[in-house]
Amino acid sequence: MITPDAQITCIDCGGRCHLLSMPREDGVWLPGDWVAYRCEDCLDRWDLQIPEDADNDAERGDATSEEWL
Repeated sequence: MITPDAQITCIDCGGRCHLLSMPREDGVWLPGDWVAYRCEDCLDRWDLQIPEDADNDAERGDATSEEWL
């Protein structure tokens, strides 16, 4: 099951970005969904798309939401 990280590192300032987005009504995240993060330090917002191969990456354990573009 795909689950975005609750926090990521801000690319601009190195602060902590917190997940703003909620999953669908059924509680499932799918490849192609957009997730938003807000940095607690600089207040930048980051919108990231869950990659199409997120299921395969998660099974291998080699993808993090920081790699999502």
